[in-house]
Amino acid sequence: MSEQLILKNLEFIKVLPNWAQDLSYKYCSKTTNLYLIHGNIRDFLPNKMVEGEFIFVRIQEFISEVLFGNRDIIAFYDRSSGINFCTPEMQKEYLRVMTKTYPEKELGDFLTSDPTEAFVYLERYFMLNIPKQKRIVLIIDYAETIVPNSDLARMSEEDRYCLVTLNRWSHDPIFTQGDTSIILLTENLADLSPRLIRSPSTVKVNIPIPDETVRKSFLHWLDRRAELLIETHLNPDRIAKITSGLNLMNLNQLAAESYQEDRPITLDYLREKKKEIIENEAAGLLEFIETEHDLSMVSGHDFVKQRFKSAARAIKQGRLDVLPMGYLISGPVGTGKSFMVNAFAGEIGIPIVRFRNFRSKWQGVTESNFEKVLNILKAMSPVGVMIDEADAILGDRHQEGDSGTSNRIFGQLSAFMGNTDYRGKIIWFLITCRPDLLPIDLKRQGRAEEHLALFYPNGAAEKEDLFETLIRKLKIKIQKISIVDMLKRCHFESSGADLEAILIRAKFSAAMRNHVVITKEDLDDAMKDFVPPSYPHEIELQNLVAVLECTSRKMVPRKFQNLDRSKLVHDIRQLKELLGEAPVQAI
Repeated sequence: MSEQLILKNLEFIKVLPNWAQDLSYKYCSKTTNLYLIHGNIRDFLPNKMVEGEFIFVRIQEFISEVLFGNRDIIAFYDRSSGINFCTPEMQKEYLRVMTKTYPEKELGDFLTSDPTEAFVYLERYFMLNIPKQKRIVLIIDYAETIVPNSDLARMSEEDRYCLVTLNRWSHDPIFTQGDTSIILLTENLADLSPRLIRSPSTVKVNIPIPDETVRKSFLHWLDRRAELLIETHLNPDRIAKITSGLNLMNLNQLAAESYQEDRPITLDYLREKKKEIIENEAAGLLEFIETEHDLSMVSGHDFVKQRFKSAARAIKQGRLDVLPMGYLISGPVGTGKSFMVNAFAGEIGIPIVRFRNFRSKWQGVTESNFEKVLNILKAMSPVGVMIDEADAILGDRHQEGDSGTSNRIFGQLSAFMGNTDYRGKIIWFLITCRPDLLPIDLKRQGRAEEHLALFYPNGAAEKEDLFETLIRKLKIKIQKISIVDMLKRCHFESSGADLEAILIRAKFSAAMRNHVVITKEDLDDAMKDFVPPSYPHEIELQNLVAVLECTSRKMVPRKFQNLDRSKLVHDIRQLKELLGEAPVQAI
């Protein structure tokens, strides 16, 4: 290759998206010929023209026309469409050669969708053209249907044939020395056979969900085509800024629906559509947390509230670099741990999502689900991620019985949580009443760095303040009564959940008596009738493990502050033995 041609290629590569630059450099290195392209592959891709204008094309067009526009043979294959080519001339030449090579076959046989036949015909055709120094590209879409994620013993004969064929092509000297490239397309890398993914002969390239710059270009492109109907105080730049997590197909859909409905895009319309689109894209694996409350609706827990208010101020000032990677929030049941995170969501103005169950009994599906979730989180940043009952959902690296799926998921999550590139961009909230059951890997510094704990209200003043806050939160109308006197009748350690249950019962009693305002009688009846769940040993254990996890003495209730740490550990072990829990290696 001449020096002038090399310089021309390098100049061309510089205007490509980062992932395409990576692919181009690896192609130019001539060290491999099998590429796995995954991620946001169903989206429009920007193709920068000479005049500086962007047009947007689908991935097959981008690869064939932009990256490999000077190839002699560009073939496509998937299980539905079978074999076809980039241009009618290429397909005509293929059929001419194959008809001559296999005269006994029908013309339609050479466009088959059966991979065992298609690969035989394509390999034969490539072998005939490689000696002629023809430059060849084969793009295989929906690669997970050709070489799915499965144990070798469970693979069908057809899947095994495809796996061996692709592996052989990736290091066959005839293919590697000739200018032949095999490109596999899949949304999730975890859907493909691990043997193919781990092969040293394959190159993996991820197409990310578009960033703000690309979204802005696309929205301006729609605007110039008069396909973007927006409110007067909005513009493409502002929409691009608040649509993180959406790809260009999503934006096109949003703009098209708005245009067809003759309904200008507003901030509320954007917020609702973004939530709907991302939850659909995540296939139910993520759920947006919507709240009407902020931290002013949280009673007590002054230290924790102040920490969150300081974090909210840092976020609003753009000082994401000073935020912890994540929070571990512990404390006994009913102390408002989830509500605290909901209130923080209302305080900061960035989206917070909740992990839903991403596990499946089918092999490979869990890893695929998890990969999809992590890609969406990266695109949505800044974003908060709440994992309730974290000790039950996340597991650890030593789980057995699922062919190592839990171990792989745990390792992937640990690495992702510890990636400092996402500090302040993805904030984790691990919520649990049993932090002792969470692996140290997740709660060490660099992951869930800040350990906060919530405890039951201590004393009449805290209970009264909590009661008043709950009345505001529940929007309850109540007669002016002495709440202190009412609370004296609580002869148990009441949690916020207990007091909320009492208020809901009193409201129900008032409704049954055909009045809206809760009376002293309604509240008195509810208080007398209420019997809290009785599990004192479990509550005591949850209190003690939360105390042990605290990273600040100011968070700890006065009655626990003077406990010696060794005494605390001893009491925890005794309670675990009493409850019949298996001993753990370390507390």
